[in-house]
Amino acid sequence: MKKSRTIFSSFAALCLAACSATQSVELESRDISVEQNAEPAGVGPAASVAHLLPSSGPTYVTLTVSEVDPNVAPAKSDYRKAAITSGSGFIVEGAGYVMTAAHVAVRKGNSISARAANGRIYSGKVIGILPGNDMAIIKLRGYSGRAVAPAAPGCRIKGDLVYTLGKPHAQGDTARVGALESLHFGRAVAYGKFGYPDAMVLQMGTQKGESGGPVFDGNGRLIGMVVSTLSDGTGRSINLAHAIPSTTLASYLCSQTSCSATWSALATQSIDSCTKS
Repeated sequence: MKKSRTIFSSFAALCLAACSATQSVELESRDISVEQNAEPAGVGPAASVAHLLPSSGPTYVTLTVSEVDPNVAPAKSDYRKAAITSGSGFIVEGAGYVMTAAHVAVRKGNSISARAANGRIYSGKVIGILPGNDMAIIKLRGYSGRAVAPAAPGCRIKGDLVYTLGKPHAQGDTARVGALESLHFGRAVAYGKFGYPDAMVLQMGTQKGESGGPVFDGNGRLIGMVVSTLSDGTGRSINLAHAIPSTTLASYLCSQTSCSATWSALATQSIDSCTKS
């Protein structure tokens, strides 16, 4: 991200956070390093999420985005330009629908190269983008595989365990373990033509390349999508990240595709819903 603005402290999208790797988990052809960012109350070390990765790991993909000029015919040699961004994403429907951050996808129609957990590279394109809430939808060609299982809104509180999946630039695939700080940031964030009106706050510092990655709860179910990291006035991490909640993701997904009954039900709910059993 090339622009930032001051919100409490200097806000920088997707930067920094040096962490110590505690464990590595091999999933199909993908080796995921598990790193601890924060230790939620009552939760053990990073190994506490290792048993969840065999189910959640295959739902995550890494993305390379190439700009496509809609005014040039596909047969022309300059139809597809060089790669302009890269980031992370996750499968929301098994037939190849992927969600990522809008600032990763950049614009509708762009060409996508996605590396899946099976090691294969799939081609696709951006079919929907919402810059004002930093979400985008991608359709991959020929993909059939596991999709995320979204969690219903629950009674989540500060300190609950969360973990993300993504590929920091210059690093391998990473599961970053942290904790929920708050369900709301409480104000809008804008950077260039992208931004969001509100976001969940996570106790973790993500890095460039992790934008668009999934956020899971302690049961391995999707609760959001990484969009940015907070930094202080000097550009140093304050170990907090922002994520778009799954209810917002569901609302946009169902407005653009024929979503499943699970996503459709989630789209009608609020992140603040709390049903105690």
